[in-house]
Amino acid sequence: MFITEDIKYIGVNDHRVDLFEGQYTVPNGMSYNSYAIIDERIAIMDTVDAHFTHEWLDNIENTLGGRTPDYLVIQHMEPDHSANIANFMKLYKNTVIVSSSKAFVMMKNYFGTEYEDRRIIIEEGSTLSLGRHTLAFVAAPMVHWPEVMVTYDACDKVLFSADGFGKFGALDVDEPWEDEARRYFIGIVGKYGVQVQSLLKKAASLDISKICPLHGPILTEDLGHYINLYNIWSGYDIESEGIMIAYTSVYGNTRKAVESFADMLRSKGCPKVVIHDLARCDQAEAVADAFRYGKLVLATTTYNADIFPFMRDFVIHLVERGYKNRTIGIIENGSWAPLAAKIIKNMLANCKKLTFTDTTVTILSALNEKSVAQLEALADELCRDYIAKHSETANKNDLSALFNIGYGLYVVTSNDGKKDNGLIVNTVSQVTNTPNRIAVTINKANYSHHVIKQTGIMNLNMLSIDAPFSVFETFGFSSGRNTDKFANCDVLRSDNGLVFLPRYINSFMSLKVEQYLDLDTHGMFICSITESRVISAAPSMTYSYYQSDVKPKPKTEGKKGFVCKVCGYIYEGDVLPDDFSCPLCKHGAADFEPIG
Repeated sequence: MFITEDIKYIGVNDHRVDLFEGQYTVPNGMSYNSYAIIDERIAIMDTVDAHFTHEWLDNIENTLGGRTPDYLVIQHMEPDHSANIANFMKLYKNTVIVSSSKAFVMMKNYFGTEYEDRRIIIEEGSTLSLGRHTLAFVAAPMVHWPEVMVTYDACDKVLFSADGFGKFGALDVDEPWEDEARRYFIGIVGKYGVQVQSLLKKAASLDISKICPLHGPILTEDLGHYINLYNIWSGYDIESEGIMIAYTSVYGNTRKAVESFADMLRSKGCPKVVIHDLARCDQAEAVADAFRYGKLVLATTTYNADIFPFMRDFVIHLVERGYKNRTIGIIENGSWAPLAAKIIKNMLANCKKLTFTDTTVTILSALNEKSVAQLEALADELCRDYIAKHSETANKNDLSALFNIGYGLYVVTSNDGKKDNGLIVNTVSQVTNTPNRIAVTINKANYSHHVIKQTGIMNLNMLSIDAPFSVFETFGFSSGRNTDKFANCDVLRSDNGLVFLPRYINSFMSLKVEQYLDLDTHGMFICSITESRVISAAPSMTYSYYQSDVKPKPKTEGKKGFVCKVCGYIYEGDVLPDDFSCPLCKHGAADFEPIG
């Protein structure tokens, strides 16, 4: 298989394996990918699983046409990629291994040698010239082992991504990428979201046309789609709107409650209801779906003064992978002493940014009038935002949205006639209540100021505290003049035709400009309210909460200069110019503070 003119695929497909890593079902097998870069010098990228030694060595021999490899690059020491290092090195006695120092320590553990006389130790920033091709190495510790490096070939613009962007399934089976890649990522890499985010930021500076992972297909088209999904997964963000129900049932009564509850959710506008019977489903798929959707309902019985074993295992999987940023409802069943809700909450106590519903459903053996009413109340609570988002069911005159205005952070959305736009603002106030008037102040340098002056309308989205930093990056660090800020978003629209955010807001208001005040560098739009919806009861995002709990802490150790209080950008220098503007968030010198 030709990746490019000089890069050839030499990996193998495995249809013998039934459980990858001894736990993940792989009905369509696995691929163990390896590549040959053929130039003045030849580099082999990683080896394959021990069961395919001769097939892999045959692939190398047939691909190289009599030439011998100069280098064996080892990016990752997990045995499905490193098992044939010793076999390769015995056959090709003049080849040099290129890998990280931690990888060579692992080689001694596996093979009894660190290849001291035949090795090149690489680290972040190291390069290796093959002729036309120069390989640049990027450290990727804990993605998902500590020794991992990824490799970039600037000549053909190819990123060799180690286990990143991998998926279950052999290459000779045609199947959609997303589901098996999600199950692979959440199951195997998911605990290390912070490290993946760090790697994605490094990759953002590279011009990539192809991604070559160690499992799964070579990615060649619409790379933004795959990178966006990886950004969502590693950022623990919500990928799809909907509610997942995970349940266990001993005699069928909890199952009946779940089926009835699912019907209630659908009737109240839930766009997707996914149900997993934890005793019978693929546990890895259930865990992946728990991360995919924003709301999770756990329904289980009290069992031996604990919870049913399959539910316990499932919750442990969530905790181990850093489950967060989700809303959780609980349905507990117990004939005489229901304990499931208490136990589950205790198990999840160390998970961050979980919101438990006000309603907990308690079933005493079987559904009765009281527990059915609790199911209805839980469904109402979980579907409140779906009802508010859809034009047919929303209360469009819910002026309690005014109570969510404070010294907070908002996304103002508009449209220039060609595309939707949005920006972060923090200067919003209610100026009168008879009639209700809202003042929104926007910097004239922002493209949105220009658009709103022309159109006279905007939507004011009140961010809630579950909004991740990626929201602020999207709407605060780039201009809508040259960026489509809704490119990866399923948009919803209010009656004025403008978008409102599908998540991370507790309310929004559609505003019509009634008066404009010129404030030199800024313009103040005084507006009437044409539509007002409350989406959820989540607290509003205040400026102080953003500073303390959302914005990443800048790495200022050992640096001198000034740090942006909005985005964390560091300006190194003794004096910050008065007219300096942050290159990331565009805020001025007034929003910088000295380091230290």
